[in-house]
Amino acid sequence: MSDVHNEAAAVAERVERRWATVAILIIVFLAGMAAFAGIHQATMPQTAVETIDPTTIHLQGEFIESNLGSAVEQDGSVTVRAIGQQYSFSPPCIVVPTQTPVTFRATSADVVHGFLIQGTNINTMLVPGYVSVQKASFDQPGEHLMPCQEFCSVGHEGMWAKVKAVDKQQFLSEIADKRRLSCAP
Repeated sequence: MSDVHNEAAAVAERVERRWATVAILIIVFLAGMAAFAGIHQATMPQTAVETIDPTTIHLQGEFIESNLGSAVEQDGSVTVRAIGQQYSFSPPCIVVPTQTPVTFRATSADVVHGFLIQGTNINTMLVPGYVSVQKASFDQPGEHLMPCQEFCSVGHEGMWAKVKAVDKQQFLSEIADKRRLSCAP
């Protein structure tokens, strides 16, 4: 009986060593891939970086006040332009259509702000001097909160906005007689 027991113990030990070796190889492979991806990302420049003068964004160019909010492009997509500034977003309420590609273009006028739309994949930083571009699509109507999730100073906790997704036909009828659309008064 002891020979059978010793033989079973030897087989169990070999199987355990093989599985331990496989687990260690998997961990080493994943760590290597993470290191490669991190080094590659750190050494390669971004493909496109848009810069802007944060001291003049309200005076000229793409982010003047009359250009903020949602606009329909020639291809039927929607572009939303917004600015984060202590302690608000402009516009404070953004209207977007459902079932339509939406591109958010945003920047900061003063300090680093967070641009997060809850319930979506939009989560980026607004850095003064740079334009952040995020793409999304909203499947169904609803309201999404948009807090600043990057501490920007003592009034940070009051920096909220909202994104209101409406039916595409409703959006098109609301924007028909306007150049830009937002739900802010």
